[in-house]
Parts: sequence; C-alpha cells; structure tokens
Amino acid sequence: MKQFILISLFCFIAPQFAYATEIIVLGLFKGKAIVNIDGKRRTLKKGKPSPEGVTLVSADSQAAIIAFDGQQQEFKLGRHVGTSFKNKTNAEAKIMPVQGMYYTTGFINGQAVKFLVDTGATWIAMNSIQARNLGINFRLTGKRAMASTASGVVQIYRIKLAKVRVGEIELSNVEAGVLEGNSPAEVLLGNSFLNQVEMQRQGQVMLLKQKF
Repeated sequence: MKQFILISLFCFIAPQFAYATEIIVLGLFKGKAIVNIDGKRRTLKKGKPSPEGVTLVSADSQAAIIAFDGQQQEFKLGRHVGTSFKNKTNAEAKIMPVQGMYYTTGFINGQAVKFLVDTGATWIAMNSIQARNLGINFRLTGKRAMASTASGVVQIYRIKLAKVRVGEIELSNVEAGVLEGNSPAEVLLGNSFLNQVEMQRQGQVMLLKQKF
C-alpha cells in the first residue's frame, strides 16, 4: 500500500527587508568576482561596494579577499559564509524576507540551491527536474509514496540527502521528497531540516541555530 504523506505549501509572510548575511563565491577573475549575496547574484569589482555593503579587496583566479562589516576574509571558488564574518561558537543562519517570502541559498550534497522556508512541509521537497539537476537518482534510491499538495494528490519519491547546508548549519541524512513534474517551483526547506534546528524570530529576521 502506498504511503500517504501530507505536504503543505505554507510559508511565512513578512515585509521585504534587505541585509547581507550569506555570501557564496561563484566565479573568480583578476580584479573581479561573481558572488551570491542573500540569493542575489552580484558582480564585484575591486574597491566598489555592492548594495549590501560587500566590497572586493582583491581577486585572481584562485581566491578573493572580500570585506564586509569592517572585516576581511579570503574566499576560494565555492567558499560559503553564512550570517557574517564573526566567529561563532554555535552554527547558525539568518534568513531575511524577500518579497514577503523567506528565501535562502543553501547546499544539497555540495551543490548550491535556492530554498524557500516552509514550516508546513513534512520534508525538504523538490520537483523531479531539480532532483535530476542535482544528480539525484530518485527513481532508483527513493521509495514511492503519495502526497497531497495545493495542486492535489501527486506521486512522490522519499529519499535521503547525504548533506544539507544552510548558512553555517550542515546536517546529514536529511529526509526529502521528490515530486513528479515542475512543482514546487523552489526547493522547500521543510521540517525534516527545520525540526533539527532551533528557530527564532528577531524582528523580521528568521534565525536558525544548530542543536548540540
């Protein structure tokens, strides 16, 4: 008998608020770097700050020195820093609302993805196209089930993700569901991840802290 799982598409609604909390280096060139800042792609040129206040100090094909909040740090390709450059004893991530939704850039099995925080989703959820792009062979490794979504009942494959990273938080063997078709449009950061971290609200900021 196929298992029936309920996955809703509820997410937080809040006014837009911008603050640079997450930096991912996507490309490195002499005197230039392509980065993701809170999910927004920016091309940084030496000495010219981004709208978020992130400044490229120097760059070549191997590494970049990036300044933010009065501090500097070296980045190599794919290097990722969440929240800020300050050292922290507890891994955490700060997520800001973008157009009323809580989006954040994270990693699944080392590959960058755009998450939409969804406290109503049972697991991390993605569509089959996203799964294939991430190299996930869900038909081979997943277990078939049925899920009820806003669009109706659909077939789903239950899988486990080896590594999921958001901000400074990295979890292993996280449950996820792959839905046939092109829905959901974004990868949902559901309760299979959120239930393993502490969630707090600091004004408009959603703060996630890793449990120890």
